[in-house]
Amino acid sequence: MWCYRGGSISAEPRINDRIRVPEVRLVGPSGEQVGIVPLAKALELAQEYDLDLVEVAANARPPVCKLMDYGKFKYESAMKAREARKNQAHTVIKEMKLRPKIDPHDYDTKKGHVVRFLKQGDKVKITIMFRGREQSRPELGFRLLQRLANDVQDLGFIESNPKQDGRNMIMVLGPHKKKTEAMAEAREAQAARKADAKANPGKSQNLAEDQLDEDQVDEDLAEAPAETPAEAPAEA
Repeated sequence: MWCYRGGSISAEPRINDRIRVPEVRLVGPSGEQVGIVPLAKALELAQEYDLDLVEVAANARPPVCKLMDYGKFKYESAMKAREARKNQAHTVIKEMKLRPKIDPHDYDTKKGHVVRFLKQGDKVKITIMFRGREQSRPELGFRLLQRLANDVQDLGFIESNPKQDGRNMIMVLGPHKKKTEAMAEAREAQAARKADAKANPGKSQNLAEDQLDEDQVDEDLAEAPAETPAEAPAEA
């Protein structure tokens, strides 16, 4: 009777004594082809070079093994994967909610958030929420959306025209700047701030602390899952 004991299957390649075959096709430390050699001979060469014998093609006949520093190889692979994830650009949809009779101060605050989102290369879903008798005045919401679109036209464009959705009116703004460009500019700005802090340590101490607080606020506002578009609502 077959019984599964619940052990996980490792994705790690077999190395050194874990390799259980009579012979291997050996590749040297510089990529040179050594040829087919007995496993014992391959392990002896690995010990001689102070390297690991790593199985790189288990399904080949005989399996292909390479002499390498496996710890260094794993570290470099992890760094490459981390850098690749860092450079990935995912489309994020932020949401900003407004009322049709929003006061000027609140409008400026909301517009500031929209400007920041567009600068980060994110799309922004603008939602006008109608209540009570306001539902009979959809033109108020339409004018407000048009006003906001005109105020940020240097940073974004109307990707989805205003449309009624139940009690709400919705418009989507798309950024002129690509996400990858925004990420690159943010990294350059961060590097410039660090260089300035090193050049002026006393002067930059308080500025650096203030910047950390601002960066944290921006990160919290911009945070969203990487795999799928996300929405970050902000009530008016």
